[in-house]
Amino acid sequence: MKSALLFLLLIAPLTTVLAQQAPSPDSDPIGRFLIPPELVMSQSEQIGLNEKQRTTIKGEIQKMQAKFIDAQWDLQEQTGKMTQLLQQSPADEAKILEQADKIMALEREIKRAHLTLLIRIKNALTQEQVAKLEALRHGK
Repeated sequence: MKSALLFLLLIAPLTTVLAQQAPSPDSDPIGRFLIPPELVMSQSEQIGLNEKQRTTIKGEIQKMQAKFIDAQWDLQEQTGKMTQLLQQSPADEAKILEQADKIMALEREIKRAHLTLLIRIKNALTQEQVAKLEALRHGK
């Protein structure tokens, strides 16, 4: 039971990143200053996104997706190894913690790549476009 709980605690934070859900502006002090790609894509005409911006943002998303696929593949592999370790009795604490470090390093890599994407999207937009998107996101 404790092993399953540990596993869930290690993996649960990643599901938000993997789903690429936009954080709630009220609950995320960092996310409220960043623009999710879905919002930019869905509102591109309303904010007057030009072709150069569109190309830049699409390129950044494609780079992120390539990194993300590799990291996700590695994460699945490492999670499988963790599951096997947690099923052993007695549990080898050192090996489990070493495996947890590998999983958390991959999670960090994924989160860093996602943050990099969000920063680059914001930097590709003008201040006016960011203001419009923030107003749309907050329903103003």
